[in-house]
Amino acid sequence: MKNRILVTMPLAAVLAFPAFAQTSSTDTQTSTPATTQSTDTGTGKQPLQPPAREGFWGRVNPFARKTYVRRQTDPIRDRVNELDDLTANNSKAIKDTDSRAQAGIKLASDKANEADQHAVDAGNKATVAQQTAQQATSRIQTVETVVGNIDQYKASNQTEIRFKPGQTVLSKNAKDALDEMANTVKGQRGYIIEVEGFSSGKGQIAIQNSQKTAESVVRYMVLNHEIPVYRIYLVGMGNTPAPGTDADAKTKHISGGRVEISLLKNDLEQLASSASPVTADQQQQPK
Repeated sequence: MKNRILVTMPLAAVLAFPAFAQTSSTDTQTSTPATTQSTDTGTGKQPLQPPAREGFWGRVNPFARKTYVRRQTDPIRDRVNELDDLTANNSKAIKDTDSRAQAGIKLASDKANEADQHAVDAGNKATVAQQTAQQATSRIQTVETVVGNIDQYKASNQTEIRFKPGQTVLSKNAKDALDEMANTVKGQRGYIIEVEGFSSGKGQIAIQNSQKTAESVVRYMVLNHEIPVYRIYLVGMGNTPAPGTDADAKTKHISGGRVEISLLKNDLEQLASSASPVTADQQQQPK
């Protein structure tokens, strides 16, 4: 019995010593004040303290209890969770900032494209306005030229019709010649027709006969081709030689009658042809 007691006592002492050492180290760690350190961390909390001495067994304690291990690992786990939350919040903030930056860049790009389009439209309108101004200037110059030469008529076509002595009836050849001349002036402006009648004889008789032959020509052109009367100028020249003949021809008497028809034109027709209508694009331009 005594031998058992003697053996048991040293064994109990050996088993109780580690527990006592662990308890004392824990009490020492608890009672030791924490060293003052900076709180400038991502979580705003005190940084983890370095582990103190773990008693007799050091860090590897085969007799460590679950509560001791949990007390050592819980701060690390909590700090890791806080860092995960902080990282997630930072990632979300970065994504939000990037989204706002992309939206701002897109808005600025759209505004720039819109400004470029406005600039292109303005350039096109300026080009059209310049072309319109050039056309107006050219038109004004043409009008000034026409107005300056409004009373300047130029011979365009001439024909001569012969009559037998004492007759005023138009022959078929005479009608064909008048038809050809009348067809050239249909729908035109800025022209006049001179009709000069010449007749054989002397004095008033020659003038009357030449007037009648000229009137027969005018009558045919007005009735058959609807040429306005105000565009025809008629004169009976009698036995007067035509202008431009030589001196020998002036002494000769005219056999029968003849009528000279001259088509004279000014620049009004040129003005009408140069007037270009306003295009559909110019009509649709915004004011």
